[in-house]
Amino acid sequence: MSAQKTPFIVPEEPSAAAAIAAIGDELAVFDDWMERYQYIIELGRTLPPFPAEWADDAHRVPGCQSQVWLESTVDRGVISFAGASDAAIVSGLVALLLRVYSGRSAEEILSTDPVFLKELGLLEALSANRGNGIASMAKAVQRAASSVAASG
Repeated sequence: MSAQKTPFIVPEEPSAAAAIAAIGDELAVFDDWMERYQYIIELGRTLPPFPAEWADDAHRVPGCQSQVWLESTVDRGVISFAGASDAAIVSGLVALLLRVYSGRSAEEILSTDPVFLKELGLLEALSANRGNGIASMAKAVQRAASSVAASG
């Protein structure tokens, strides 16, 4: 009997700040944005399978040019996220975002401003629509954390 793999992202790094630093280091290895795009696309391919029943309007992130779906779960104050997109580059952006935010407390998520997306150069390198989409994803993550924090 095989154990079913969870669709929720388990962080590699011990904190959101460490994840942001690691992503920055990884992106700095590449000389141009085409190489970075390819790396981001590869990250998207590492996302755990997203359950088909979650690929619905209830899980869809509004404001994204591509279809993006997110789901969250809370266990002992830790919020974990699962995500998917129908576009390769956006799947990679989902993977980056969830690497930073999944498996963290509501407090850590809320104190980790998504400005890191701009600081890493991700927003400037994307089309305006893609940039708006990743900002929408970050807002959806922050809303989930706000909801958990408000419920105590």
